[in-house]
Amino acid sequence: MAVIVRAGAAPLWWPGLLAAAIGALVPGLTGRRIGLLSGAALFLITAAVVALARGRRYAELAGGATRAGRSDFLQDRAVTVRNWRRGRRWWLLGAFLAAVASAFVLPGAGGMVLAGAGAGLWLKAVRIGRCEQRDDALYWVRTDWVERGRPAGKRVKGYRTTGPMAGDAAPGGARRRR
Repeated sequence: MAVIVRAGAAPLWWPGLLAAAIGALVPGLTGRRIGLLSGAALFLITAAVVALARGRRYAELAGGATRAGRSDFLQDRAVTVRNWRRGRRWWLLGAFLAAVASAFVLPGAGGMVLAGAGAGLWLKAVRIGRCEQRDDALYWVRTDWVERGRPAGKRVKGYRTTGPMAGDAAPGGARRRR
């Protein structure tokens, strides 16, 4: 489940940093200094909002997690990441272009918001990973319950758990070191 959360971190973080760097080259209407300082503030706010969003729902689903049965289909990490990124590639491209275009008004701020969203997703995945380590289990979402890559959406009735050595993902959604 943390894999789904973590899948969006890199595609938001790196284009966000690139858009912020491009934005730093453009003087913009407000000037570089105001744009970059407001971008830094927006980065922190966005990262905090994304990291804390739906935390109660995640905790509620994790608290009611049941052991994964034989009939549960649990997806590979690479497949989950690929599906998430393919399903959102046009949104990610549009967000990058909007962040670059916003540099003409507030230099660097749009890219910092995008990077803040990626950092917030990464922080959320780290928090989920700590819960997984504390409970000594990996949380999974049945693939037929995940609607458009939302691990805590309305269709998700509960999480499934496996042992910490199951699958190819480490706690928090990172690749398992072998």
